[in-house]
Amino acid sequence: MRLVIARCSVDYAGRLSAHLPLATRLLLVKSDGSVLVHSDSLSYKPLNWMSPPCTIAMVEPDSEQADAGVTEIWKVAQAKTADLLMISIHEILHDSSHELGFDPGLTKDGAESDLQKLLAEQIELLGEGFTFVRREFMTAIGPVDILARDASGKSVAVEIKRRGDIDGVEQLTRYLELMNRDPHLAPVTGVFAAQEIKPQARTLAEDRGIRCLLLDYDAMRGMDDSHLRLF
Repeated sequence: MRLVIARCSVDYAGRLSAHLPLATRLLLVKSDGSVLVHSDSLSYKPLNWMSPPCTIAMVEPDSEQADAGVTEIWKVAQAKTADLLMISIHEILHDSSHELGFDPGLTKDGAESDLQKLLAEQIELLGEGFTFVRREFMTAIGPVDILARDASGKSVAVEIKRRGDIDGVEQLTRYLELMNRDPHLAPVTGVFAAQEIKPQARTLAEDRGIRCLLLDYDAMRGMDDSHLRLF
């Protein structure tokens, strides 16, 4: 990756046209061929960029540009479209290249699979007397996250989401319709469990007789004790 801090102006021509006036900015040239223009404020996202595949050519400024203080021009062209990014460099303050190597990618903590595993191990969070049956209980349209039994021995289907919305409630509703056709399982009730449940999803779930359960991921993995909180 090449990092260049430079006083520059930027012009973009494509489906839309854009202009960044002269200022000091960070230019990133990544190994995948992309070029990104960042500022030290305004946004964590680049102000402008060119996605790969693209080519970069260094162009000498004409006399008018040179008189205006331009020392070099980066002509960044998109290989698949006619989009063009022109970076007019007035002064380079820093220029370095670094080999970052292979990046394994982002590993999300608190994914649905993590919540499912923790809730299976702490099935008592569903209520007193609940017992765990199995994870990923298969139905004709897909697996229910957890199958459990309540204190009276009745089947309970649990659908787990990080953020619970209406689609998750609809998904659990379809599972319940199928499972209640099975005389070995019926009657089956539902629990919609998530770290965050949107108000519309809660309203729909309660209207359909589905109980909602908020999951505290930190407390479930022993990183936080809700009893010790002031708020």
